[in-house]
Amino acid sequence: MRPLTVLQAAAAAVVAARLARGRHRPAPLSAGTSGPPAERVSVVIPARDEEARLEGCLVPLLGDPAVGEVIVVDDESRDGTARLAKGLGAVVVSGAPLPDGWVGKQWALHQGVRAATGPIVVMLDADTRPKAGLCAELAALLRTCDLVSAGPRFICGGAVEQALHASLLATLVYRFGPIGPTRPGGPIRREAAVERLLVNGQCMAFRKARMADADGFARVRHHLTDDVALGRLLARDGWRVAFVDAGPLLEVDMHTSAANVWREWGRSIALRDVTPAARLAGDLAVVWLTAALPVLRLAAGRPTPLDLGLLAQRLLLVTALRGSYVSPGPGLAASPLLDVAAAARLTWSVLLPARSWRGRDYGRKHGRHRRRGDGRRHGGFRPAVRPARPVRSAAR
Repeated sequence: MRPLTVLQAAAAAVVAARLARGRHRPAPLSAGTSGPPAERVSVVIPARDEEARLEGCLVPLLGDPAVGEVIVVDDESRDGTARLAKGLGAVVVSGAPLPDGWVGKQWALHQGVRAATGPIVVMLDADTRPKAGLCAELAALLRTCDLVSAGPRFICGGAVEQALHASLLATLVYRFGPIGPTRPGGPIRREAAVERLLVNGQCMAFRKARMADADGFARVRHHLTDDVALGRLLARDGWRVAFVDAGPLLEVDMHTSAANVWREWGRSIALRDVTPAARLAGDLAVVWLTAALPVLRLAAGRPTPLDLGLLAQRLLLVTALRGSYVSPGPGLAASPLLDVAAAARLTWSVLLPARSWRGRDYGRKHGRHRRRGDGRRHGGFRPAVRPARPVRSAAR
C-alpha cells in the first residue's frame, strides 16, 4: 500500500470519528423553554464602524423583556455608530484609546463588561441578529455552565458566497467536529481536549463577577483569535464551557460577498495564534487528504474507492449543514467543489497570517502561538488591569 494511501486512510478515520460525535448533539435552543431569567441580563456589543449593521442587532434586544440593558462600546468609530446606538436607546460607552499590547475587541469588551450592571453578561457582535428568547435561554444555561457560546445560522447573499462559506465551515467541522457541549455540566479535564475546544465569539454568556475574578480579557489581550483563546484559557482554569446550537434564536450576516468571505473569514480560519505548529500541520494534512484530494482525483478521472467514500461522506455533511444556514440553497450543495480552494485558503492563513483588522495593525507579537496564553506579562508590556485571583473551583 502506498504511503499516501496509508496517510489518507488514517486521516479519514480521524474525520469519521469526529463526525460521529454529531449523533449525540443536543437539540438547538428554542424560545420559552426556560422562562424569564431570575437575574438582570446585560448585553455588551463591541462596535467599531458598525453604523450599517448595528440596527438589526439592537432593535430586537431593546424589545426583549429578558434584557435589562444593552451596552454598545463605541471603539473609536469613524462613522455614526455611537449616534445610531444612542438614538435607538442603547447605553453607549465611549471606548478609551487602545493600550499597547491589546487587540481592539478585547479592550472594548473589557470596558463594556466593566460598565455592565447585571450579574449576567451576554456578549454579541454587531452583525448578529438575535431573536426574543435567546438571552433568557443563555442565562438559564449558566445554572450548570460557566461560559456558554452559541452557534448561529448564517445569512449568505448569494450562491457563490454560500458555497465558499460552507466549504470553509466544513474545514472547521473536519478539524474539530460538530457543535456541542464537551462535557455538559462538568469541567474539561484533559489538556488534549482543551486544545481542541472551540467557542464562537459572536455570542457568549457568563457571570460578570466570575469573569472579573478570572481577568479573562486582559489575559488574552494579545490574541487575534480572541474567542478560542478565552474559551481554552478559562477551561484550563476549571470553567465549565459549553458550545450550543442557537440557530433558531440567532442569525448572523457576517459578509457582503464571496470575496469578503475569502478575505475576512479566511484570515482567521486557521486559528493560528492559539494552535501549536504540530497541530496546525495535522489539521492541514487532514483537510488536504480527506476534502481536497478526493475532489482533485475526481476531476482528473482517477478517484480511488477511498476517495469515493470520502466524497459520499462530504455530501452527507452538506445535508447536516443545512441547519446552519437561514436559506440553504444551491451554494451549499455545490460547496464540495470549492474544497480545494478552502484547503488552499486554510494553508495561506497558516503560512501568511493577517495581522491587521479594522484599520489597526497588530504586528507579529499578536500572531504567535503561546502555550497557555494566560501569563500576566506578554511581550514586555504590563497589564492594564489587576492580576486575576486564582480560580480554585469550577463549582462556585
